[in-house]
Amino acid sequence: MAGRLMATVGAVVVGAGLLVAGDRTVAAAAPATGIAGAGPCLTDPPATHKSLVPETLEVPIPYPAITVVPPRGPEPAPTRTRMELPDDPCVNPCPDLTDEPAPPPSLARQLGIPEILLSPKPFYFGIPGPGPDPGPVPPPPERVDPPSEPAARSPIRPAPRIGAVREVAKQTGANSVNRTDKRWQVDGTDLGIMWESAPGEIATAFGDTVGRGFHPPGGMGGDWRSNVLAFSTDRELSDGMTYDSMVTDDRCHAAEVLSSRKLDNVEVTTIPTSGFALGDRQYLSYMSIRTWNSLPGTFYTNYGGIAYSDDHGQTWTKDPYARWDNIFGLANFQVSAMVPHGDHVYMFGTPNTRLGAVGLARVAKDQILNTTAYQYWRDGNWTPVGGFGSATPIVDAPAGELSVRYDANRDVWQMSYLDTTKAAIVVREADSPQGMWSAGTPTVTVLDYAELYGGFIHPWSTGSDLYFTISTWSDYNVYLMHATLVE
Repeated sequence: MAGRLMATVGAVVVGAGLLVAGDRTVAAAAPATGIAGAGPCLTDPPATHKSLVPETLEVPIPYPAITVVPPRGPEPAPTRTRMELPDDPCVNPCPDLTDEPAPPPSLARQLGIPEILLSPKPFYFGIPGPGPDPGPVPPPPERVDPPSEPAARSPIRPAPRIGAVREVAKQTGANSVNRTDKRWQVDGTDLGIMWESAPGEIATAFGDTVGRGFHPPGGMGGDWRSNVLAFSTDRELSDGMTYDSMVTDDRCHAAEVLSSRKLDNVEVTTIPTSGFALGDRQYLSYMSIRTWNSLPGTFYTNYGGIAYSDDHGQTWTKDPYARWDNIFGLANFQVSAMVPHGDHVYMFGTPNTRLGAVGLARVAKDQILNTTAYQYWRDGNWTPVGGFGSATPIVDAPAGELSVRYDANRDVWQMSYLDTTKAAIVVREADSPQGMWSAGTPTVTVLDYAELYGGFIHPWSTGSDLYFTISTWSDYNVYLMHATLVE
């Protein structure tokens, strides 16, 4: 998990020198006013951003380790516990679990310098071995041969104009509007990928999550979960987004909803990339991460996949066939954003890394888990010919961590992502999924938030109000932002 430092920070630093101040149409992010960004109680101190000079710097020391890796067996039955939170948000529901005594100050801290922790981490070389009986495996879906259909590009839209941008609230961690450290032992996490899970409800998926002993930069600490999931019915976003619940497996403990092997260079983690709901079924696209230890701005996936839940997100099944393998480390649709619209679900995707171009596919809503039913946008046509490796880019590289939605009020498609050449989260718009897409307009940049990534749009953004989440490596928590779209 520590290797993510290179993948996250490196991508931003690469582009920082290319950011031209005269091209920025975004105002500097203003600090939140009132109690926004602080905890729900008057006694909570304001949430502040961590210094780029950390108090504790954990340096991973990879060392080779050979291990026998059996085929993946059946997923263990997950434990789920529903808990009622106190009506008073100022009450800590589990002080015995979440109130830790402050550690004595180290010599480094007394001297005002970072404490350096050397952390040996095995880097596995897996040897296939015998595994448990996986039990009955469902047969793959019946092959479908969809036709090729013309799909012209729409005229290019003008670049969105961004007015004032402000930080609304700290969403996760200590002194956040949700007190996730006290309520669910979510002390550090990132991403904050949102979708409408039911009428009047928003689901939010987070990436690698840590609890006790959390110390940024990055997700350092104990109680590592590859991902967690929250739900909210809060429609008043101007003071932050309140989470009503999280999927939990114990008292005051957010559950890992998509399992991972946690073996670096085999499968170190599984990270959600988008979510959507159709009827009573929830879907998550995700990426199986082989390793974060790679060149700056890059990481390696095993595949991009789709999971689904039929119990409103409490438990999930990773479909064994709905996967896009990462062939030679170059395959597209490893990091995907999936959006239902009309009769289809559209899949926008990039290769692993934050440096690739955006490809596009679509599939009928009743065939989402059947990869043979997908049509890829290629040279003005929806076609299965050539498969996912032949999709024509609809947005040029570099693009990282896509967030895409269809704005029904404005009849416009919106895309947000990290543009490493601009060192900024940018927004583009188009009149059709295949575009042509407008130029990208920065919302926030590394001049506003160093070590920036994310940029996931809230589905209830309307009119001129664009709400989105960001993460920073130095804080390793999620913040809700608001940008004004100028017509």
